[in-house]
Amino acid sequence: MRIARSLVVCLPLIACGNSEPHTVASENQSAREASQASSSVLAEAAPTSTGVLETVVVGSSSRQSSDSISGSRRSAIVTAAARAAPAVVSVNVVRRQRRVARTVWEQFFVPRGSELVQGFGSGFTVTTDGLVITNQHVIEDADEIVVTTTDGVDYEATLLGEDPFTDIAVLQIDGDGLAIAPLGRSRDLDIGEWVVAIGNPYAYLLGNTDPTVTAGVVSAVGRDLIPASDDAGLYVGMIQTDAAINPGNSGGPLVNALGEVVGVNSSIFSNSGGSIGIGFAIPIERALRVADELREYGAVRRAWVGLDVAGPDRLGDWKRAGGLEIVRVAEDSPADRAGLRGGDVIIEAANQNIRTFLDWEAVKLDVGPGDRVAIDYLRGNRQLTTTLDVEDLPTSRAERVSALGDMELITLTPAIRQERNIQREHGALIFNLGDNLRQRTGLRPGDLIFAINRQLIEDADEVTEIFRSVRGNTLIRLFVERGGSMFIRDLYVR
Repeated sequence: MRIARSLVVCLPLIACGNSEPHTVASENQSAREASQASSSVLAEAAPTSTGVLETVVVGSSSRQSSDSISGSRRSAIVTAAARAAPAVVSVNVVRRQRRVARTVWEQFFVPRGSELVQGFGSGFTVTTDGLVITNQHVIEDADEIVVTTTDGVDYEATLLGEDPFTDIAVLQIDGDGLAIAPLGRSRDLDIGEWVVAIGNPYAYLLGNTDPTVTAGVVSAVGRDLIPASDDAGLYVGMIQTDAAINPGNSGGPLVNALGEVVGVNSSIFSNSGGSIGIGFAIPIERALRVADELREYGAVRRAWVGLDVAGPDRLGDWKRAGGLEIVRVAEDSPADRAGLRGGDVIIEAANQNIRTFLDWEAVKLDVGPGDRVAIDYLRGNRQLTTTLDVEDLPTSRAERVSALGDMELITLTPAIRQERNIQREHGALIFNLGDNLRQRTGLRPGDLIFAINRQLIEDADEVTEIFRSVRGNTLIRLFVERGGSMFIRDLYVR
């Protein structure tokens, strides 16, 4: 479960019964009515032939009251939980992590190395043959994943794919005829409507496999969370709820009053690690789209339209202005072909109001290559409309060349430059890099090599030719751009 900043929210209380003022007159009247009713009932009691009193209750009011109480107990929440709960599973993981010294004794006398650590979360099945959706952070770096269904059966799970950006992962278990969760829509949720969070909080402390149900309301929709510097996920367009979400609930479903899954429980604001009534769920439409991409491609194809917008440093200016400024458009990109240019202000995209860069990220997160996005924008005093044809990321379509064994390079183009927000106009981008080479060189994917030994680099082939031409244990100097900054790295090429 992702934990963010803390706030305090009190859950609403549900008041039952008559709220009219209580007066002495009404109390006396009630007493008289009760006395009359009692006399009426006793009047029906008569001696039988055996001398035993037989009481006949007029109108069977006692049975009606019991039926009424029983009916009121089976509320929409009870029905919704019963419908969705059979598809909820526990996700138990074992991961190996570096051992951390907790005391001075351990620091000096306990051997360094790694240790096995158990983790837990929740998920839900969406196909009868065992396709499970959960959070990516639940199964991150897992060496072993075991899924437990509500009837207590354990299944070894295979990871089909994971996406840290959306915090969604897809597992496959070898099941047959499994219960599946009914799927709903998050786009038509009303603020204030009832929702139910289902999962397995603190699963390791519980002696059975039945999921835990908590109820609340939809507190907000389309909620954007400001990303933290160390957070790989982008939590935008989220469903906010006050239904309790605790450790172990991550990956479980958020369900509407019809028992349909509308979201995937993911994160909370907390100052203690437990729920304080501010939880967030990933919209089910996004989770399903990501799951389909992971099943078909093993990764998620990202949306690219070829424009940069004003970032968080200009959040206040454009929030007041009522739109989001375009600061750069890549040459021959979808945005360029749609007629957009720097200085235009986006006010609506995909029928969503755009006020900040997070609103724009939410739109991009929910579309993929081949989709079309309607854009309303301002140019000066005119309001215009256009349509963007979404494409795959330029880096995913670029030709790759190999260097130094397990380094993959691609030539920098205007489209790739816009995609990766690179300052230099020419060079070779490191697309992939093996762990061994990464440790020895200090380089990493996303670095741009723009010069070698003070010779400017035009394309990826030029880098490979330089590496091939050196002889023996030769020192070469790389000039590298990373995150807008430049640094120098000296390598010995054997």
